Amino acid sequence: RAGRGGAGPGWGWAWAPPRCREHLFKVLVIGELGVGKTSIIKRYVHQLFSQHYRATIGVDFALKVIHWDSKTLVRLQLWDIAGQERFGNMTRVYYKEAVGALVVFDVTRGSTFEAVSKWKHDLDSKVLLPNGSPIPAVLLANKCDQKKDGSQNPSQMDQFCREGGFIGWFETSAKDNINIDEAARFLVENVLANYKRFPNEENDVSKLKLDPDPLRADSKSQCC
Repeated sequence: RAGRGGAGPGWGWAWAPPRCREHLFKVLVIGELGVGKTSIIKRYVHQLFSQHYRATIGVDFALKVIHWDSKTLVRLQLWDIAGQERFGNMTRVYYKEAVGALVVFDVTRGSTFEAVSKWKHDLDSKVLLPNGSPIPAVLLANKCDQKKDGSQNPSQMDQFCREGGFIGWFETSAKDNINIDEAARFLVENVLANYKRFPNEENDVSKLKLDPDPLRADSKSQCC
């Protein structure tokens, strides 16, 4: 609305778009050694793939910024947990305050699928939603571009996820960029739905400073 005469100082106001709501969500990426967790994160965050990643030691981190819609900005802090860490004393620290998880297995190695239930049990025993329910977890059948070891079909996988407490599963390939974005988006949709049910001010970027070294106070030596 213009002021008196249309131009007097202090008489008008400028329209501004509504303030964007920003969230910071901690998401775990877990599974056995060599299933492709680091490759999935590199593909998702940087659109890169390499055959020669070194094994993660302890935990590594990546940040993905998602312009979810015109009013929502999501920052995902992805925690790449080393495959050999499941029974380590540090996993409770790693899992703390996580709101979602990607559990990964390698379709070419049946033993990594057999370990999925153990990873999920470990996850559920160490982090929960405010109402005591497990955090949403998506199962990734990774390296689907290669020959599969086993005969898991979609109906069997659906049943496995229902019985195991997974919200869904995707066949993925970090190499060929198959279903990486789709799986992550599906997880974030569920995380956002939970946020609306259990608002947590700690997940608002406006009220939370992202620590460049999240484990500094707990374990400097464990950080990759």
